[in-house]
Amino acid sequence: MSHHDEENDAAGRADEFLQVFKKGAEFTQDLLKENERLRFRVVKLEETLKEKGHDVVTDGPEALELKKKIIELEQEKEEILGQIKVVEEENQNFANRYVEIEEENNMLANLYIASYQLHSTLDFKEVLKIIQEIVINLIGAEEFGVLLLDEKTNLLEPVASEGIETSALSSIVVGSGIIGESVDSGENYFIESMQGYERDFHKPIVCIPLKIKEHVIGVISIYKLFEQKDEFTNVDYELFTLLAGHAATAVFSSRMYSDSERKLSTIQGFIDLLTK
Repeated sequence: MSHHDEENDAAGRADEFLQVFKKGAEFTQDLLKENERLRFRVVKLEETLKEKGHDVVTDGPEALELKKKIIELEQEKEEILGQIKVVEEENQNFANRYVEIEEENNMLANLYIASYQLHSTLDFKEVLKIIQEIVINLIGAEEFGVLLLDEKTNLLEPVASEGIETSALSSIVVGSGIIGESVDSGENYFIESMQGYERDFHKPIVCIPLKIKEHVIGVISIYKLFEQKDEFTNVDYELFTLLAGHAATAVFSSRMYSDSERKLSTIQGFIDLLTK
């Protein structure tokens, strides 16, 4: 897909979202108007019931007819109150969904910015720094490590960390333990419960393999979340998957570039030596 096509596709998705949002806003206005109409009807019914109640006599056909009318009005009032409850529940459900969509939209916007930052540099150290910032700000991790795969030794080697010393993290064999198994399978790992969890470098809260298609090049292992965050949301799970791909691509590209720069520098140095 060309850059122009991507822009058109993005514009199309944005327009589609705005149309859905507009319809949702119109639906909310309709619900509010219906709610107001029903409540006004209830007030009028209550006034009528009070008036009729004062006019009730103890006997005669008129009294029976009046009592019948009062019962009918009471039933209508109950039906309308039931309708009001349904309308309010629909309104609340829509409001909740709107909040969810707003959160997802903000998260996607943040992810777009983060992925742009990841791919804006080919400096390996800068890429690692950006990955750390994303994990801190978007995931809410306070302590974590970034390990990359050395394909020659089949070991995961720690290259960066936050909240802990990188030297405190040890090399891990692919397929060994929670982290090694996560890398071997390429699947994200999440601890079943964070209740009473104590930091263990071999048993993290979360493992996020860094993958380019099915090829894993490393892993992000999280050991502690900020206090205000005690569980993950559906948006977090989506974020992990998207982050894994973007971070992996950025790391792979920056390492390839660094290696090629080093090789070119070595070749140039050798040529310079021969020509002197």
